[in-house]
Amino acid sequence: MSLLDGLINLNLTDTTEKIIAEYIWIDGSGLGLRSKARTLPGPVTDPAKLPKWNYDGSSTDQAPGDDSEVIVYPQAIFKDPFRRGNNILVMCDAYTPAGEPIPTNKRFNAAKIFSHPDVLAEEPWYGIEQEYTLLQKDVKWPIGWPVGGFPGPQGPYYCGVGADKAFGRDIVDAHYKACLYAGINISGINGEVMPGQWEFQVGPVVGISAGDQLWMARYILERITEIAGAVLSFDPKPVQGDWNGAGAHTNYSTKSMRNDGGLDVIKKAIEKLGSRHKEHISAYGKGNERRLTGRHETADINTFSWGVANRGASIRVGRDTEKAGKGYFEDRRPASNMDPYVVTSMIAETTILLKL
Repeated sequence: MSLLDGLINLNLTDTTEKIIAEYIWIDGSGLGLRSKARTLPGPVTDPAKLPKWNYDGSSTDQAPGDDSEVIVYPQAIFKDPFRRGNNILVMCDAYTPAGEPIPTNKRFNAAKIFSHPDVLAEEPWYGIEQEYTLLQKDVKWPIGWPVGGFPGPQGPYYCGVGADKAFGRDIVDAHYKACLYAGINISGINGEVMPGQWEFQVGPVVGISAGDQLWMARYILERITEIAGAVLSFDPKPVQGDWNGAGAHTNYSTKSMRNDGGLDVIKKAIEKLGSRHKEHISAYGKGNERRLTGRHETADINTFSWGVANRGASIRVGRDTEKAGKGYFEDRRPASNMDPYVVTSMIAETTILLKL
């Protein structure tokens, strides 16, 4: 294994200008990530200078077998924490050979919303709190839990310390540092309420980059759990019963909200979000009804509500925002398995472009 590790960690810059680019895209499930690598003649920092590539869409549930070619367009570049050196990870979206976005390409429509002049002028900032659960590989049961059984009730695990409270910290810390290495604006991590469940936060990030960075952070986490022999789950309610679900709370502000008088702008935005509650819920993640029950720090899925410092509301406004009269708010409805391209662009579209 020492020889294998040495080969994996070879520094290519000692012998060649060539680099390895790992092209990454979202598959037909809307949540799964796929990737493959290619050699490039030298370092690249601009995605526009990367070649487009193709893959077999019939094997990812994105194209029929008799016309299976799907084209990936490079959209964002990150440093590769696995191969290191000048090697890169490339976030892509997918198109037909004729240049039309395929149905599962949610980035395309998000980019159109974020390029609208009114949205650009407001400089929307996002901070996404991505919760997830680590599972034992062979039994698909949370790590740290007795097989076929349950740990003690919730209480000591949130931000907990100790071998009987925090399960999987090595994976979590490795992911934290790998994201910082990659250039992702990861702003923190913490243990969550259910044992075996964790959270990382990405942000503040502007516009379409929030989706690019969150997807890449998910990819890096998937790779690390692969190495560690654990299974990564974004199920919004991985264990039924008196256990917290997993969300992707999305913190949001515009330039008008961050300026003096912003609290009034926030209240108007919340009113707009309430008017489209059903549309947002339908786009906020599959299986979210198992999580949004009105219990375990959630609002009921059928009822829109907001409040200051209220984690049982659909929308939470922080005490600091209320005191300052400006700032941001948190949409607590998105599930852990939501598509950040969909959620971030939908929030911008509703709060900035919708006219009541």
